[in-house]
Amino acid sequence: MSHVPPQDSDTPRFDSGSGDGGRVPALITWALYILSIPSANILVLVGLVVAYASRDTATGLSRDHLDAQIKLFWSVFWWTIGCWIGLAVSAVLSMILVGIPFLILFGILWLLITVWFTVKSILGLLNLLNDRAP
Repeated sequence: MSHVPPQDSDTPRFDSGSGDGGRVPALITWALYILSIPSANILVLVGLVVAYASRDTATGLSRDHLDAQIKLFWSVFWWTIGCWIGLAVSAVLSMILVGIPFLILFGILWLLITVWFTVKSILGLLNLLNDRAP
């Protein structure tokens, strides 16, 4: 008879027999989201493809994480587009000195969105490792 040590409930599970299909793609997607800043956001697109490709086969908690990752991407995408439009309009208006405060405002807002995305991704990864909902 082989002895299997009891598994501590606080340690993350990386085994494939945990009954939660889609855990590895969810882990990969969170990691790619976290690495988006050094990659000039290229890895975010790769992570989005991984999330969409593995969403249909994922079950349980992993499916919730993949859905949260897709939702996070699209919400940040549209907020970033709005900031870039605001930055462009503010840049044009700064020619007549009216848009400079708005240029600063939209620049700070874009920075906050980037930081929020990264922090949300780190928290999502930690939640997945600890078997918690996103």
